[in-house]
Amino acid sequence: MPEVTITRHGTDRAGEYHAHLPGETAIGRLTWVSHGAVRAAEHTLVPPEIGGQGVAARLVEALVADAREHGFKIDPVCSYVAAQFKRHPEWADLRAR
Repeated sequence: MPEVTITRHGTDRAGEYHAHLPGETAIGRLTWVSHGAVRAAEHTLVPPEIGGQGVAARLVEALVADAREHGFKIDPVCSYVAAQFKRHPEWADLRAR
């Protein structure tokens, strides 16, 4: 898997995780909105130019790491995020529903 740098953007109410790959202008994004102590992961978007390199998985991993560090739950509205939760039963304690 190539080196992926994740940056966080947003406020307490809504935000995005951005995934950057060296030498690429396209970025992957995971968008979320906050509902109290729950962040609803709404969309995971990876442009074709950087697809197939594990970018989406890294975005979800960043969200999960932040949930563990900051104590919020995740509502996997996005089908990709929901699929990742099924693949990772060790994340079950972070799932809001």
